[in-house]
Amino acid sequence: MLSDNNLRVQIIVSEYKSPNPPDIFATRYSGIATFMRTALAERLEDVDIGLVGVPYDGALTNRPGARHGPREVRNQSSLMRAINHATRVNPYELARVCDVGDVPFHSVFDIEASHRDITQFYDMLVAAEVMPLACGGDHSISLPILRSVAKSPVALLHIDAHTDTWDSFQGSKFNHGAPFRRAHEEGLIDPEKTIQIGIRGAQNVSEGWDYSDAAGMRVMFIEEVLERGVPAIVEEARGLVGDTPVYMTFDIDSLDPVYAPGTGTPEIGGLNTSQAIELIRGFRGLNYVGADMVEVSPPFDVGGLTALTGATVMYEILCNLAEAKSA
Repeated sequence: MLSDNNLRVQIIVSEYKSPNPPDIFATRYSGIATFMRTALAERLEDVDIGLVGVPYDGALTNRPGARHGPREVRNQSSLMRAINHATRVNPYELARVCDVGDVPFHSVFDIEASHRDITQFYDMLVAAEVMPLACGGDHSISLPILRSVAKSPVALLHIDAHTDTWDSFQGSKFNHGAPFRRAHEEGLIDPEKTIQIGIRGAQNVSEGWDYSDAAGMRVMFIEEVLERGVPAIVEEARGLVGDTPVYMTFDIDSLDPVYAPGTGTPEIGGLNTSQAIELIRGFRGLNYVGADMVEVSPPFDVGGLTALTGATVMYEILCNLAEAKSA
């Protein structure tokens, strides 16, 4: 049964039609910004993959601004093109890809209410069999998304500087450092098929690392990634995931801040952009249920660099999702 809010969103998405729809072949500085210059969805029945903005950062623990991420990533994504030079995948030939707009929020000062807004919007997409690719927003948004897409425990490919399996912070157990602890507690992810790649940065307590380890999650600290190399990391991760439905979550702070300064919790010594793209391409052919890219904070960015990087990461993930959707 749709709530009034869900029904209103569905009517808006179903009935809206732009008089001048985005054109992927138009000059890249013109037109209204949409993710990858895709069309705005007119009907969810006509969408295979929905690009979703989740402009929420009410669960941050330090530097704010990720609420502005979707808008600026949309702007920078106008620089994306269709055909992947390495894989020759054209996601727009494999699937009907549309921008389905932003999740509408009604109580942004209430984390749990905002998470319910996200889940309700995603329930609508899942019911229409739309595979979602989100742009956040802080990393807490992954939890309400998983509540929609994980009909049974899913595998999790988690590329990040942090495990995000800490517990409560300042009285909230739904902060952006805790989504995958909550997801594990709620039975949304399979811990033995959860791989956390690129973890680093000193902590005052080891709680998050310890929780991931005790739960059976595979934690790959950055030193291991650099020593073994991306191909070995991909091979092990693919072996753990297998054919299980899988969700990919990419925190932009997995990258060294020289490549992504515009984020809330930067940690030096991270992945470079080539390694990140190699990781994503290494996870082609998996059984995806969705994905997200989070924690781009434009107020801390330099020249749009982080937003451009986030848009490129989204494009590479989109290629994977389109292959999975068309399989």
